[in-house]
Amino acid sequence: MKCGRRVDLIGEEKRDATSRTCRGVDVRHASKTRAQRAKIPLLTFGLSLSSFTSISYVVCIAGYLLFPGLPISHGVLKALLPGFTFLSWSGFFLGLAESFAWGWYCALTFGLLFNFFSARGKA
Repeated sequence: MKCGRRVDLIGEEKRDATSRTCRGVDVRHASKTRAQRAKIPLLTFGLSLSSFTSISYVVCIAGYLLFPGLPISHGVLKALLPGFTFLSWSGFFLGLAESFAWGWYCALTFGLLFNFFSARGKA
């Protein structure tokens, strides 16, 4: 008898839609092929991470403007965002664009590495 089929009393083979075992092995939990392994969708991941870094940047700038007395150093913005000047419109938009670019850089680096190692790993 073949897997996924059953024999009725007359001897005819019929498809068994409810059968999920084959020689005692549950086929629902069979090991995945390389194409079926977990992959990160790069477009979705890139847009998500870039939006996150951009929103974080805007919250950081807004926090400085609303609460200038807080003891938080914003020097890291100048270190991570080349050409950034604090409290100018051109600096704000440059920082926003660079934050978005950093999100894409992290997403592509992590996503491509994850997908590469996921495809090569064992099931």
